[in-house]
Amino acid sequence: MNWGVFQGLLSGASHFSTGFGRIWLSVVFVFRLLVYVVAAERVWGDEQGDFECNTKQPGCTNVCYDNYFPVSHIRLWALQLILVTCPSLLVIMHVAYREDRERKHREKQGENCGRLYTDIGKKRGGLWWTYLISLIAKALVDALFLYIFHHIYKDYSLPRIVKCTLNPCPNIVDCFISRPTEKNIFTLFMVITTIVCILLNLCEIGYLLTKRCRECAIQRHLKSQPPHVISYLQKQEMFHANNKLNEELDQLNPCDRVMPPETKLK
Repeated sequence: MNWGVFQGLLSGASHFSTGFGRIWLSVVFVFRLLVYVVAAERVWGDEQGDFECNTKQPGCTNVCYDNYFPVSHIRLWALQLILVTCPSLLVIMHVAYREDRERKHREKQGENCGRLYTDIGKKRGGLWWTYLISLIAKALVDALFLYIFHHIYKDYSLPRIVKCTLNPCPNIVDCFISRPTEKNIFTLFMVITTIVCILLNLCEIGYLLTKRCRECAIQRHLKSQPPHVISYLQKQEMFHANNKLNEELDQLNPCDRVMPPETKLK
C-alpha cells in the first residue's frame, strides 16, 4: 500500500495545528507509519506461511491459524492508521471550504472588498469545533484499537506454542508461531506509541479548552470597559490584521498592498 498519499495530505494539517498537534503528527509519521512500512510488514510477512502444527491432517493448520489470528496485527495496524488520520483530513477540508468561500466572496464583491475571515486557518467558530472533534475522534480511535488488540491477544503478547483442538485436528495439536519474541517487541512498541498519541491528543484538547476559556474571560472583561477603550482595541486588532494581509500580498505582488482607509489608525 502506498502510504505516501496520506503523508502528503496530512503534511498540510501541520500548518493549522498547535504545538501538540505537530508533535502528534511527527510521532505518527516517524514512530508509527515509518516503522510500519519499513519493519513491521516484513516481520509479519511470514506469519501464515511459517505457522506450523505437528500434524499432517489436511486443514488443521489453517483452522488453528484462523482461530488464533482472526485478524492479523499488521492489518489491524493498517486500519488503525487509516482511521486515526482521517479526522485530520476533516480540518483540511474545512480550511479548503473557507478558502473557497473567500474566493467566491472576492469574485462577487471585488478585490478591494472586506474579508470574510481575518485568518482562514485560525481556529475560530466552526473550525475550532471541527478541530476539537477531530482530536476527540483520534483519541477514541486509538483507545478503541488498544481495547481490540487486548481483547484478541491477551496482554498484547504472542505465546511460542498454541494448543489447538478444533475440527479437523485429530487431537490436541501443538502449533508454533514464527518469531514470537520479535513480534512481541514490535507489538509493545506500537502499543506505547499509541498511548503517547492518546496523551498528546488529551493535552491538546486541554490546551484548546483552556485557551478558549481565557479568551472568553478577556472578552467579558473588555465588555465591562468604557466604549472608547473598546473602540481603540478594535482598531488595533483591525490594524494588525490588515498588516498581516499586506504581508501576504507582498509575497505575491509587492505592488498590490491594500490599506482600507477605515482600518488605519488615526
